[in-house]
Amino acid sequence: MNFATNQDLQRSKVPEVTLVFWSIKILATTLGETGGDAVSMSMNLGYALSSCIFIGIFVVAVTAQISAKAFHPLLYWFVVVATTTAGTTMADFADRSLGIGYTGGSSLLLICLLATLGLWRGATGSISVDTVNSPKVEMFYWAAITFSQTLGTALGDWMADSTGLGYEGGALVFGAGLAVVAAAYYWTNVSRVTLFWTAFILTRPLGATVGDFLDKPVSNGGLALSRPLASAILAAFILVCLLVLPQRAGSHPGQAEASRK
Repeated sequence: MNFATNQDLQRSKVPEVTLVFWSIKILATTLGETGGDAVSMSMNLGYALSSCIFIGIFVVAVTAQISAKAFHPLLYWFVVVATTTAGTTMADFADRSLGIGYTGGSSLLLICLLATLGLWRGATGSISVDTVNSPKVEMFYWAAITFSQTLGTALGDWMADSTGLGYEGGALVFGAGLAVVAAAYYWTNVSRVTLFWTAFILTRPLGATVGDFLDKPVSNGGLALSRPLASAILAAFILVCLLVLPQRAGSHPGQAEASRK
């Protein structure tokens, strides 16, 4: 049973959560890693200045997204990419420039994410993505996404560097984590909202480790590909996916849970 009205679905500002959604999400997070590194490292702008640039882009993009009256796939995914690039440079700035390390950075960002989700639930009664159809809820939604993207970057760096698993090993760990979440979705009654946010967080470090594998030096376990070239290819692939596999705003995991309450 689905209690969402047709009007609610029409006013939804986020895409239907399908396999296509998760595929583009992983591509977007990988692009965020290579794009962020291209500006902060390849262009030698540093983490602080790069973060300011990407935060500025994100603010403009998310303002346009919140102001829009309907779901626009290109605009939505542009905002997601903006959060991933900003998340990459902000996490690197916190972990490296501030000297708090991967563990400290991940802990701080996890607290920020949990606080955002707590405030969102307290203000609206739900953190389900099917409720993202008003400016107030969208602000909570994009704040949570930004913190989750930044947290994912820090987790990816921690897994690859601090544990000694490297980029390939880190990608396998996060990929396995996503497989567990998928199994829980299909074969358990675990909260769909919890599973969504868990998957959303895990796709970021997966993309981060894949992005690092593509552009980091061979001596560090990477392929040493050109960051700008890798970013351009990923961006083109995302664009092709959006054109060939159109998305629509619609049913979300939270609706099934809402109908059981």
